Amino acid sequence: MKFIKPFESISIQDIPLVGGKNASLGEMIQKLTPKGVLIPSGFALTAEAYRFHLSANNLEAPIKKLLDSLSRKNLDEFARIAHEIRALIKNAPLPQEITAEVTQAYHDIEKRYGTQCDVAVRSSATAEDLPEASFAGQQETYLNIRGVADLLAACTRCFASLFTNRAISYRMDHNFDHMSVALSIGVQKMVRSDLASSGVIFTLDTESGFKDVVFITASYGLGENIVQGSVNPDEFYVHKATLKQNFKPILKKRLGSKLFKLIYSQENGTPVKNIEVPLADRRHYSLTNDEILSLARQAVIIEDHYTEQKKAWCPMDIEWAKDGNDGKLYIVQARPETVHSNKQRDNYFEEYLLSKAKNTILATGKSVGRKIVTGTARVVESAKNMSSVLAGEILITDMTDPDWEPIMKVAAGIITNRGGRTCHAAIISRELGIPAIVGAGDATERIKTGQTITLDCSSGETGLVYDGTVPFEIKKVALGTLKKPPVDIMVNLGNPDEAFNVAKLPTSGVGLARLEFIINSSIQIHPMALVHPEKVTNPDDRKAIDDLTAEYADKKEFFVDKLAQEAGTIAAAFYPQPVIIRLSDFKSNEYRKLIAGEAFEPEEENPMIGFRGASRYHHEHYQEAFALECQAMKKIRDEMGLTNVILMLPFVRTITEAKAVIATMKQHGLAQGKDGLEIYMMC
Repeated sequence: MKFIKPFESISIQDIPLVGGKNASLGEMIQKLTPKGVLIPSGFALTAEAYRFHLSANNLEAPIKKLLDSLSRKNLDEFARIAHEIRALIKNAPLPQEITAEVTQAYHDIEKRYGTQCDVAVRSSATAEDLPEASFAGQQETYLNIRGVADLLAACTRCFASLFTNRAISYRMDHNFDHMSVALSIGVQKMVRSDLASSGVIFTLDTESGFKDVVFITASYGLGENIVQGSVNPDEFYVHKATLKQNFKPILKKRLGSKLFKLIYSQENGTPVKNIEVPLADRRHYSLTNDEILSLARQAVIIEDHYTEQKKAWCPMDIEWAKDGNDGKLYIVQARPETVHSNKQRDNYFEEYLLSKAKNTILATGKSVGRKIVTGTARVVESAKNMSSVLAGEILITDMTDPDWEPIMKVAAGIITNRGGRTCHAAIISRELGIPAIVGAGDATERIKTGQTITLDCSSGETGLVYDGTVPFEIKKVALGTLKKPPVDIMVNLGNPDEAFNVAKLPTSGVGLARLEFIINSSIQIHPMALVHPEKVTNPDDRKAIDDLTAEYADKKEFFVDKLAQEAGTIAAAFYPQPVIIRLSDFKSNEYRKLIAGEAFEPEEENPMIGFRGASRYHHEHYQEAFALECQAMKKIRDEMGLTNVILMLPFVRTITEAKAVIATMKQHGLAQGKDGLEIYMMC
């Protein structure tokens, strides 16, 4: 056929003909299916079909005439002209030659997948996914398209979407000749993720650029909600190096709210609709541990393939979907990541430091970027009002999509109510180099237009919005000027959120990682309250424990998993260099401040020399909690494969005490010397 290419016949060499998106699908089907990467089949309507559609309907001249009168000085006129161009393309009849070939290709899909097969119709511009930008979503996607008539109509709408306001603006910014860019269309068998889950994968940490992790987001239903940022998804990190050694290194699991899911619909001629997710489903992860690891393995195979092909590291931006019928995990799209693969951005260590005088916190969410900015807030309800945003203001809105991009470029920072770290607002803010906070809940209600605010993304995964001006300073060190010193210098690090960024420094590992920070910030519950929940009588404490541990039937597993994941993140960031993890050394007064702590802790006049350190570990009042710590450390070494972890015992007062603790650790599977395990002591 002249205008159709099955995915199985396409390779990455076909980008000029079918665009980056379709070329990548064909490349993966050909090369990576034998390696275990699952990709639904389909076909591409080539860029030549788009050009033929224009020429057969004599559209080039009127389109050029309209483009000549374009100016972004008048946004209303700009929108009117763009709409007129789209109408020209959409209302022109598809040439018979194209209609016949699309019909035949769709019937071929039906023979493989069944009559009235559901397909996704996606655009794939021939100038898409260039190394200097990835303004994804410039053109339209149509889901759950069934039958030849609906498919042909979706194809003309796809062709027309080459002239959306955002696509025209994008080409103007990048000095593309509008008529030099053509559009290919990908028609792909839908994965029934409306019955399961879907999401996005990056083969690096999107905030720091750290290379050795796979970052996965997941939510229920079709994937457009995550891509558009209309839901706050679950988040997972997997360590590449030990995954390749057949370990199970899930480093982090973050539960998202997942309020809505996009499902199939035939109501009022609409093929998809959003519905609320039941509370019980929201409180559970949308992927199992085995599924997280399976997706990570597929992502690593894809990254390795493109890295080998390009002869340079090629981190990937991947879309995946789980089929609710067959239970399998499919890759539906993959493209090179374009922010951190630009190495110049990672050639320095930049640190924003907020002053200690912090103001009232107005909102919190997931931080994007590691910067701080102060500016005037501008709350905008919809894209129709986005022209009200002035240069240097901080944009606050519910969520963004590609229509917002022209105004996002002038904002000093972005805050959205909804979205995760792979949503549109997050991706574009990274490209623009401005900080953003996504998934901030009710930020549009708590922040007012004209209010001076400080947006702080400097302290890890949680971004904070402060009322007023909060002073800060910027420290910037060129990594190329830092030479490894003649002695081994290790860093002290307690916050796992900082690990990937700090690992850029020329250190020899971590000399001290204290578990207190992790227990206090991520676990929050006294460990004995998880061992003996029946002893917790305070109703507020019981509710707080139930909320935090909703995913776990066995509450003790919550403590083990969280501690292993957070401490394991530090170990993975510096792998294979040594990381010394000091076991918990809260004093009794500090333990009392944890949830339900008062039910298990004595009141001491001088906790500094009281019930603390190693003396707790084999004591009848704490030994069951220490067993959980040991299980977490064993999980890091045995299950995650992070044998670079060295364990340190705090506040050891006597040799007898030391021997007792080492014997206790051995009982729990942490035998000194096994798999090279070293145990240090602070005496």
